[in-house]
Amino acid sequence: MTFEGFPVAALDFYDDLEVDNTKSFWEAHKHVYAESVKAPFEALAAALEPEFGRMKVFRPYRDVRFSKDKTPYKTHQGGFVGVAPSTGWYVQLAPQGLMTGGGFYEASGPRLAHFREAVDHDTYGSELEAILEGLVGLGLEVGGDRLKTTPRGYDADHPRIELLRHRSLTVRHHHGFGPAIHTPDALELIRDDWRALRPLVEWAQRHVQD
Repeated sequence: MTFEGFPVAALDFYDDLEVDNTKSFWEAHKHVYAESVKAPFEALAAALEPEFGRMKVFRPYRDVRFSKDKTPYKTHQGGFVGVAPSTGWYVQLAPQGLMTGGGFYEASGPRLAHFREAVDHDTYGSELEAILEGLVGLGLEVGGDRLKTTPRGYDADHPRIELLRHRSLTVRHHHGFGPAIHTPDALELIRDDWRALRPLVEWAQRHVQD
């Protein structure tokens, strides 16, 4: 199957699901999910795989075991290409439209320590600053979970203290629901973003490891 973009029906499906997140709605409209969401995502994964690797297309069901929110279905569809633990490229379709991203979405223990060591390093930390500056210049948004306080062992006046506060580091590009996402051009939007994000993903692959 060739990727032809995401149908308008996919966004309509998630708009409606946000209002009626029930099994009865899902059962009545699961053919829309299969045709307008799952099938395009699988075609997208096939198109991106030769350059970036195999994409995991996430299941639509929420894990509600430990959540107060018991709504059963995700109101977005995501896909992830991993190159290391919690590290890689991401794409998401939601009522807000198309979003791409990359970086690492979780680090703890030794991985977080290695990240901070790299940020503290004159060469590696400066390299990361330059990567992020370039991505922001392209209109991408830096995010991730951050401490409000100063990490233990580092000075509050460290030149990269804001980066040291990160416990995850992701960069995203929100494309919204412009007409291009409904056409084959969406593939190039995603591919161009992921290419731009490659230096960040590869930096994390080298430095945010056990």
